[in-house]
Amino acid sequence: MIATPATAMDIELRNIHKRFGPIHANNDINVRFSHGRIVGILGENGAGKSTLMKILSGFQPADQGEILIDDQIIDYTGPTAAIANGIGMLQQDPLDVGAFTVLENFIYGGAEGFTLQRAQAEAQLSELSARFGFELDPHQPIDNLLIAQRQQLEIIRLLALGVETLILDEPTTGISAEQKDILFDALRKLAQAEGMIILLVSHKLEDVIDLCDEVVVLRAGLMVGEMEMPVSDKNLTSAVIAETKQQLVTMMFGEELEAQSRPQYEIGAPVFIAEELVVHDLRLDMQPISLTVHAGEVIGLAGLGGSGQELFMRACARLQRINSGSLHFDGDNITNASYRQLFRRGCVFGAEGRLEEGLIAGLTLTEHTALVADDKLQIDWKSVAGRTVARIDHYRIKGRAADTIEQLSGGNQQRVLIGLLPDNPKLLILEQPTRGLDVDSARWIWTQLLERCGRGAAIIFNSSDLEELVTFSDRIFVFYAGRVHELPDVERTSIDELGHLIGGSF
Repeated sequence: MIATPATAMDIELRNIHKRFGPIHANNDINVRFSHGRIVGILGENGAGKSTLMKILSGFQPADQGEILIDDQIIDYTGPTAAIANGIGMLQQDPLDVGAFTVLENFIYGGAEGFTLQRAQAEAQLSELSARFGFELDPHQPIDNLLIAQRQQLEIIRLLALGVETLILDEPTTGISAEQKDILFDALRKLAQAEGMIILLVSHKLEDVIDLCDEVVVLRAGLMVGEMEMPVSDKNLTSAVIAETKQQLVTMMFGEELEAQSRPQYEIGAPVFIAEELVVHDLRLDMQPISLTVHAGEVIGLAGLGGSGQELFMRACARLQRINSGSLHFDGDNITNASYRQLFRRGCVFGAEGRLEEGLIAGLTLTEHTALVADDKLQIDWKSVAGRTVARIDHYRIKGRAADTIEQLSGGNQQRVLIGLLPDNPKLLILEQPTRGLDVDSARWIWTQLLERCGRGAAIIFNSSDLEELVTFSDRIFVFYAGRVHELPDVERTSIDELGHLIGGSF
């Protein structure tokens, strides 16, 4: 059982500098985090917020500067040493082991390793789960858990290791409204009742306003401001929320951003038809799905991770085996076609995993441009270099043509991925096209995508951002445990209603 520290910690980052080549990711950052506070870390893509949190959590060393805990300079290297000093980070994708059970993951990584008695560990796991209202079966394989449950396990594992400062990176991605409430209640309890520091890295300004006591804003590597949040009792007026969001956006980008409205394009003839499509995997049996997508139309797919939308999209792109049903694209039956054949005809799939499937680690931006060139047998490198520079400028990518893709921030990697899409596709099937992007970057990506709709392209996309789904979709299909519910009238669907639907309330 963890104990509340007698004297909760305070943290100071003093004169922190970090460079990646010519990029000054953190430029003389000075900030203090006080115990019992929940602090939002905000900034546009490439602002330096993730770098700063990785330095604090031991995943990267600073080039210069000091970390002080309770006014004492602390020198540590690596995340294990950071945890030993009371600082732990929950990654966007929790660092668990899929082959292990919940209990085995809870034990794994502890100071005692697997020598800890399983009965003692299970009792500790149950006590911590009950304290925060988490429902975790100790004997369930990790692969069977929802992303929210995996986050819950990682939180209590870090607490059991004695963490007093908890850093969370985009923790509400892919979780339902109910699961977010459970998570936020737990974080408030950790800060208010146990005196912990909670640091929240997020692009979702509503989450920051709802949860945080204050925010720290970075821009282009510099810390540009701090701001106290309005006291939230979950009854803030829409006017207060809107005003606070605008203040945060102005701090992040140095200017106000007008609300984005989606242009209306003429809906054309059917481009893609799925008839009674059935797809299975080892964990999920899906009900038959029928869908007709027209030229110029945007279809949004909503649902928690593992609810079936990913399977459906990959089946539509012929990257997943179909159990029954049929697919038609551009007037032809493509049920038995390959993705390569579909791609040549104008059907393009964009994977969520940027470095896992979409981009190639070790290759430069110029080399990625060469991969999508029309003629790869004899590459005109001068021409490719020119096109790469033009793409960098057009898509506002913070990077150079000679940079390898992993030198870029996640948001800039996403810009590169979108920039590699063909200019005139007939159908785009996109997994999380704005994942990890700040509000301005997401707006820019959708400007590019909707321009393709204006030229007759259809789009099928999924997203964990409910506002994005409601803003850009003509129709939304909500997936839950293999079942599908259509929302044909998106304009009359609220974000709150959609949040409850993805939790299975239909």
